Amino acid sequence: MKFIIGKKIEMTQVWQGEKVIAVTKVQAGPCPVVQLKTANSKDGYTAVQLGFGERKEKNVNKPQVGHLKKAGLASKNGKTLRYLCEFRDEVKDLKVGDIVDVNTFEIGDKIKVVGTSKGKGFQGGVRRHHFHGHNSTHGTKDQVRTGGSIGAGGPQHVFKGLRMPGRMGNARSTVSNLKIVQMDKENNILYISGAVPGARNGLVLISGEGELKTVAPAVEKAEEVKPEIATEETVVEAKTEAPAEESKK
Repeated sequence: MKFIIGKKIEMTQVWQGEKVIAVTKVQAGPCPVVQLKTANSKDGYTAVQLGFGERKEKNVNKPQVGHLKKAGLASKNGKTLRYLCEFRDEVKDLKVGDIVDVNTFEIGDKIKVVGTSKGKGFQGGVRRHHFHGHNSTHGTKDQVRTGGSIGAGGPQHVFKGLRMPGRMGNARSTVSNLKIVQMDKENNILYISGAVPGARNGLVLISGEGELKTVAPAVEKAEEVKPEIATEETVVEAKTEAPAEESKK
């Protein structure tokens, strides 16, 4: 299985020949591998932990900063990773520090997207569960959109899971069988057909069938200190300073 963490940007449209396709623009990665969990370790399960985004180190709690430094992902310019997410899968030949980017996916791949739906606040049964409502005749008056009876008189309690008014949205939502229509590898952007759960700038988890491809982290080269080369000007200055010192003696 291949996977990546992304951020929903906006919805737009893409032309394919004479057809226009509604797509969701998602910035996916790059995501460094922070931790590898195995069933034999103290974690007790197999998973790959990825990081995504940037955040000021002063706004991240110290245990998380220490966890990132242990993985060799020290902060740069006072910023560190913003999100840490796990994917329950075992990937061979994967190392901590490897980077997952959009190159692991291809155009035409079918994927599953997990996100947090938009919060709608407290809603009634008609809007939340698509109740039909009552007839607007025979004395119903202002009770057209009420839920009606919530149970029989025998058990003397309301059963769990009964559909009733309450908070709508702001919950984990999964959409399957979406398709990657277009890719922008330079900017790490995926164009996914259809709608993706969540608001703009919302975090999404993208996964699909296939082999996970990673990129080795870039190694920063140390700056070479060039030795000073004596020029004609420095030699002349040294000669002019020498007689002055002798005259003082």
